[in-house]
Amino acid sequence: MSTGVPPSRPPASGEDSVPILPLRNSVLFPMSVVPINVGRPRSVRLVEDLLGRDRALVGVISQRSPETDEPTFKELYSVGTIARVVKVIRLGPSNYSVVLNGLGRFRVKNLVSLEPYMRAKIERIPESLVRDVELDALGTGLREATREVLALMPNLPRDTAGILDNVREPGALADLIASNFPQAQASVGDKQEILEAFDVKARVRLVLAMVGRQLEVLRVKKEISSMVQEEMGKSQREYILRQQMKNIREELGEAGEDDEIEELRERVRRAKVPQEVEKVVKKQLGRMRSMAQQSAEYNVTRTYVEWIADLPWSKTTVDRISVQDVRRCLDEDHLGLEKVKKRIVEYAAIRQLRTDKKGPILLFIGPPGVGKTSLGRSIARAMGRNYERIALGGVRDEAEIRGHRRTYVGALPGRILQALKKAGTKNPVLVLDEVDKMGVDMRGDPAAALLEVLDPEQNSTFQDHYLDLPFDLSQVMFLATANNRDTIPPALIDRMEVIEVPGYTRADKLGIAREFLVPKQLSTHGLTDERLEFTEPGIATLVDHYTREAGVRSLEREIAAVCRATAVKLAEGGVDIHEVVTPEHVEKVLGPHKHRPENAERDLGPGVATGLAWTPTGGQILFIEATKMPGKGNIVLTGNMRNVMQESATTAVSFVRSKADKLHLDPEWLRNIDLHLHVPQHGTPKDGPSAGVTMFTAVCSLLLGCPVRSDIAMTGEISLRGRVMPVGGIKEKLLAAHRAGIKHVLIPGKNRRDLDDVPQDILDEMKVTLVNSMEEILPIVLQPPAQSPAPSVAAPQEAL
Repeated sequence: MSTGVPPSRPPASGEDSVPILPLRNSVLFPMSVVPINVGRPRSVRLVEDLLGRDRALVGVISQRSPETDEPTFKELYSVGTIARVVKVIRLGPSNYSVVLNGLGRFRVKNLVSLEPYMRAKIERIPESLVRDVELDALGTGLREATREVLALMPNLPRDTAGILDNVREPGALADLIASNFPQAQASVGDKQEILEAFDVKARVRLVLAMVGRQLEVLRVKKEISSMVQEEMGKSQREYILRQQMKNIREELGEAGEDDEIEELRERVRRAKVPQEVEKVVKKQLGRMRSMAQQSAEYNVTRTYVEWIADLPWSKTTVDRISVQDVRRCLDEDHLGLEKVKKRIVEYAAIRQLRTDKKGPILLFIGPPGVGKTSLGRSIARAMGRNYERIALGGVRDEAEIRGHRRTYVGALPGRILQALKKAGTKNPVLVLDEVDKMGVDMRGDPAAALLEVLDPEQNSTFQDHYLDLPFDLSQVMFLATANNRDTIPPALIDRMEVIEVPGYTRADKLGIAREFLVPKQLSTHGLTDERLEFTEPGIATLVDHYTREAGVRSLEREIAAVCRATAVKLAEGGVDIHEVVTPEHVEKVLGPHKHRPENAERDLGPGVATGLAWTPTGGQILFIEATKMPGKGNIVLTGNMRNVMQESATTAVSFVRSKADKLHLDPEWLRNIDLHLHVPQHGTPKDGPSAGVTMFTAVCSLLLGCPVRSDIAMTGEISLRGRVMPVGGIKEKLLAAHRAGIKHVLIPGKNRRDLDDVPQDILDEMKVTLVNSMEEILPIVLQPPAQSPAPSVAAPQEAL
């Protein structure tokens, strides 16, 4: 059955029905002859229908997207080229090569069919043959520009430029040049735009612009090639001269020491050091020529030059600036820590917009075990940078940062340059670990030496004492970690962007154990899920009853202990061992519970209040105990309380004495007794302005004989006027209260904004009450007395 256009006549200027052959990655222009491979089912059926037909006509249209295998008319352009089939060559069972000769442009008017192959009614677009001065000038300019492009491409055949003289019509010349333009310089969309330019002047202008862009590229390439050839010629000349010098010195018996000097010179050259550094190196190498190799000065100078050659003066890694990739890498390595991840993603976004942005200095402050140090490795992986860690805990010598002078024996650069040498690039991620634990002594202040390193405006010319040369640190991404913000010098912390990394919630710990810690420990101990299976209740038991920490370090140790018990059984010959980590299994392996999660079960009794404290290792609950005894009005403070906490205790007692009438107490209640305030765990020093509310509550509970509710905790400082002052560390304190089973927490009213940082699941499980004055506290926290109080004591609801 024949569906092709009769070969004896071309399509008229009106509408004719012709078969349509879609092209995937190219555009066919009029007056061009090209071979096309055909392998798609519809196209194969079209070609097989045209076999044996001489001069058959087909409509050739390009696809909008090359990924589409079987396009419909919606996925094709509306303008194509009517072409004559010159030859059909069979390459395989369903594969043909068709030679097409483009005849003219057409526009699709109506769609006829999609099967067995595409067919449509078309309208031929006649070519305008009107010539004027402007068109002739455009054609001449296009011809000359194309000749210049061909002259800069030496691999073309000699007669290529002669073809341009045989085509006199400007429109046909533009089609010829566009059809032969490389795919790398002209996409299918660009060529289709030229095909759809029915106006000859517009078409010539489009092709002229394309040729002009290619001409600029070729000119730049030629300039670069000339510069490279000139540089290669200079390098080759130096190489020949050095070889001749080497041969001459070998004849004189002086080759040994010069070989080493030339090797150092070559290493420095490969390092691509700055010009001022190169001058210093040449001077040092010149001095080495006049020294004996056995002298100490020679070895010092050689070590100095080797350090210069080994530093990454020009080596960098390409940043991965895809925000999606950075976010994915951070989510793979860490659960939670949304604020930290958000800041890193913001940095990646800025790098994506501005490549010259200097590296930020981020300071992660939080308790141990929350992943501060491992964040650096994750950030380096996410951004495609190298990673190095510098441990600063216990460093007291300024030279550890800035290096030693070369006049000292055994002098070396500081830890910053040593880390850069190990990293191998000038833009790594450097983690300055434990910056809050650096010390100060007679050897200097290392924290002060870090001021220049961590100042984005100064570290582009950082000068190490050993090198005594400026080194650019502006591209380094510095990350610092600390547990306690108070021990970091203000001038140093001012140069960094502080990001709080608080402790994890119970849900976070369960997720971290399930996704990260359990697979890691199973792999570390040579186990698999078939041998040891952790269940959700078993992991929850480890979290609730065997750890009480802000991070997950102790949790990982307990998981490792469970894994070790199974590993021992396997090592002793167990073959069919399959253990399931349930709460009973955990208790069997680790022993009785170490912690009781429900603090509400504890009977406090009068005179005991539960407070909340912040420590460098996270938040924790703090008990304040008060008792009285016959005496002479003395106030005894024990529990290793420091100055600020002692002042809070004195303020609390003074406020109670000043409000004795409102509390229905004897105004002289302190005359015949001694009052003792104690904070347990007196082996640990305690200080901080957040225990005033708790001490006031403990004293009132003792004097009124009313116990404090055991499921309530409080934090806040007090003033003599009865105001509750704001305190810090609210998030850490609430996390500690949640871990201890506290159900109700009192915080200062001015700390309301700090609740935005607390996870919503914590706020859903815990009631938080904001208090602004002391008068609001006692009705909330005190229970009725177990027995009727003395006549001088009122019920807690009437207090204040």
